[in-house]
Amino acid sequence: MSYTNVIEARGLLKRYGPQTVLNKVDLTLPPGAIGLLGPNGAGKSTFIKCLLQLEQKDAGSVSLLGADIDQFGRETRRRIGYAPEQDCHIPGMVGCEYVTYCGELSGMPFEAARQRAHEMLDFVGMGQERYRKVDTYSTGMKQRIKIAQALVHDPDLVFLDEPTNGLDPKGQALILELIERIWKESGISVVLSSHLLHDVDRICDRIVIIAQGQIVAHDTLAALKSRRRPEAEVVVADQKERLMNLLAEKGWPARMLNNGNLKVEHGEASLNPLISLMRESGIVPLEIKESPNALNELFLQALETKREVAL
Repeated sequence: MSYTNVIEARGLLKRYGPQTVLNKVDLTLPPGAIGLLGPNGAGKSTFIKCLLQLEQKDAGSVSLLGADIDQFGRETRRRIGYAPEQDCHIPGMVGCEYVTYCGELSGMPFEAARQRAHEMLDFVGMGQERYRKVDTYSTGMKQRIKIAQALVHDPDLVFLDEPTNGLDPKGQALILELIERIWKESGISVVLSSHLLHDVDRICDRIVIIAQGQIVAHDTLAALKSRRRPEAEVVVADQKERLMNLLAEKGWPARMLNNGNLKVEHGEASLNPLISLMRESGIVPLEIKESPNALNELFLQALETKREVAL
């Protein structure tokens, strides 16, 4: 089946009792490396589980890889990989046995699943550990074998839920490098769910920010990074009143912040006109901070929303 978008959700609603976890989500995503970003408790995992029919949605429609999940759910899931946030290994199994079994669960014949399991364990850097029991693996190894089992049946789309959880910076970097290869080298679309901006910023080309069960933003990474409010925070040691007057003459509203710095709405595409004005006036800035790009700003807003609800 041909498809233009890997995910299409319309009016997706999910409630747990009186609590609305997903509030009529509308989302269309083309193939690629997609970051699902939001604070813990935002609804990311529930969204993925509703897409995969691991949770029953209360309303709305979902299509994955061009197929309606209500009509073709079982067939569609054979073309999708999933690495959940929680450990999903089977106690007592060695690594290659476990990944082979996951391949069989996805409909692969035993021989094909076994061969593919060894290939995927090599791909994720677990070749030397394939005959060890999964119970004895470190946190990083368990994350990698979850990715191996999600890829063993050669899916068209894979969901990775918080794959860097519990890892040190070196382990996080290794996992992110591995995920980047899945899309760039294998052409498998990846949905990376994370509460860490750094994770999705590093490897994703499209970002979805979710907070309180709603889509806060959805755009390409490049577009979100290019959007900035034409503002700046100026740090000066003295002559603040004079600078305020100069900014007013220029038609640039400015106000004093609680930290003593000046917030300037310069309305320009870059900081160059502001820097030129200060240079011509003989005012030397200690620092000029550009306003955060839309990606950072929207993510911070999502975090603030989470804190306000928690209070």
